[in-house]
Amino acid sequence: MSIATITPIRAVLYTPEEAAKVLRISRSKLYQLLADHELTSIKIGRCRRVRPADIDAYIERQAIAAAA
Repeated sequence: MSIATITPIRAVLYTPEEAAKVLRISRSKLYQLLADHELTSIKIGRCRRVRPADIDAYIERQAIAAAA
């Protein structure tokens, strides 16, 4: 008998709500980061989406700033 390993699927694009959950912040804080251009996003039609790479870059910038 084999045990299946469950690998979490990483989305190509996150909704703002999903991105907020990934960062463990509120939705309004995420929108504040977007408005302040601290986190970048793209628009597809009327929908705003956040790339995982942009979340990673934001986290990296925060880690560098905390270490300084």
